[in-house]
Amino acid sequence: MSLLELDGIKKHFGPVQVLVGVDLKIDAGEVVALVGDNGAGKSTLMKIITGIHKPDGGTIHFDGADISGHSPGEIRERGIEMIYQDLALARMQDVASNIFLGREPTRKLLGTPIRMIDRARIELEAEAMIKKLGARVPSVRHPVGKLSGGQQQSVAIARALTFNPKLVIMDEPTAALAVREVEHVLDLIRELKRQKIATILISHRLTDVFAVCDRVVALRHGRVVSDEAIANTSMNAVVAHIVGAA
Repeated sequence: MSLLELDGIKKHFGPVQVLVGVDLKIDAGEVVALVGDNGAGKSTLMKIITGIHKPDGGTIHFDGADISGHSPGEIRERGIEMIYQDLALARMQDVASNIFLGREPTRKLLGTPIRMIDRARIELEAEAMIKKLGARVPSVRHPVGKLSGGQQQSVAIARALTFNPKLVIMDEPTAALAVREVEHVLDLIRELKRQKIATILISHRLTDVFAVCDRVVALRHGRVVSDEAIANTSMNAVVAHIVGAA
């Protein structure tokens, strides 16, 4: 059984049918690209996987359990994390604070029942997470807003990893990055694969897709029009599927 299995997923908003019977399977540690033109249904499909939208038909199984219609919190607890294009970082805060934002570990104050944020533990565990990921940041005390785009992606990925995910969804992670920064993010995706964490990469950059992905799935008008191993396809073929020329 695959880690993630979507069977016949349908979704409509009023009279508009956005997804039409989408099937998708992803194995543990697999990197799968999801491509398609604007309006193809990529974002809606990811929001259904993460519980933001409820499907109008079909089922979703993750790690052997039916998660169809579960809440975003329940789905996160099961091991699915999504990193959005805007990263949702607190740019005035430092790296360590962002990694544990909203989930800060605490300790008792001088033996009293009062609890306070354990800053030392936050920094220690943030450093360990950054090291595990192989990311390059000046310091966990460095303000996120002063980091480069690729380094901010590193922080967002490190934050996702603190939830011990089995699947990470990344929305256009290299869209606004310079060439050197792009390669750094691709290395982070390779590291997720080495840790047996599955990745869905939403991207318009086919060079990135062919550099790190095992498979590429193309959506068009809410339907899967292609699902092929990278080794068995080409950029021209993928473009043809995206624009409907295949």
